[in-house]
Parts: sequence; structure tokens; C-alpha cells
Amino acid sequence: MTGKSPPPSKTASLDRPLHAVGFQYDLLSSERLTGHLTITESCCQPFKVLHGGVTAMIAEGMASMGAYINSGFKRVAGVQLSTNHIRAAQLGELVHVEAIPIQQGRTIQVWEVQLWKIDPYISGDKKRLLLSTSRVTLLSNLPSFKEMKGFEDTVKKYAKL
Repeated sequence: MTGKSPPPSKTASLDRPLHAVGFQYDLLSSERLTGHLTITESCCQPFKVLHGGVTAMIAEGMASMGAYINSGFKRVAGVQLSTNHIRAAQLGELVHVEAIPIQQGRTIQVWEVQLWKIDPYISGDKKRLLLSTSRVTLLSNLPSFKEMKGFEDTVKKYAKL
């Protein structure tokens, strides 16, 4: 054994709170972000279902990352978040997440974030079961701090630009 620790995951480098609940980014770009999460005890309500606050955190995190990339790596700030919970995700289930821009202005961006799971007992288009949908509005023309340059470089390392 060499004593070297493994490199941090993409999500650990980009968003510590999302990493803490087990979320993993799959794709990052200015037009689309994707990721996934296996529902564990750390992201569940006492009823063994995905906590709505975790859903909101994922939505804001993904929309913020997309807006950050889209704005040319300027600082962004969420100004409104609306989440509709449609069905539950149970402990152990795999949840897929996608964020896409609705409006990509210079000052305001609006992103839609959907969470869904795959039903293995259904075939065809109805296999994808929508769990929640969120709209996130962000202010996107804020100046970045000099300290953010390292973060910008990390995002560029993982993003498809």
C-alpha cells in the first residue's frame, strides 16, 4: 500500500453539500447538467423516503452550477426556488437528475431541474417516473472574487465547454 488517498470525486470538488448526501455529477455544460443519487439514510426522512429539502438542495446546486458555467464563470445567486414533489423515492432507489436552462439572460437565468426514477416493471416511455420538478431563478451577473479562480479551474476541468 502506498499510503496515497484516492483523488476526490468530481462532486466532492464541486459541491460539498451535494457530495455529503451521495449525489454524483455525471455531465456538466452550459446547456445541460445530469447526475444521480442512490437514496440512503443520510438523505431520507424518518419514513425512509427522499427528504424534500435534499431535493431542493440538489435543484439549487445543479441550477447554480449551470448558471455559473453559462455566465462565463461569474458568481451567481439564487433568488427563487419552487419545487413540486410528485411521487416519493424510497430508500435504496436510484434517482436520476437533469437540469436544463429555460432562460439564459445576462442578468437573470431560469433553470428547470427534474428528478426521476426508472420503474423496472414498465417498458417504453412510461418507464421514467417523475419524482419532482423545480424552477430555479438566479441572478447571474455578479463579479467573482479572486479566491474563486481555483474553483473556476476545477469546474473547467470537469465541464464540457
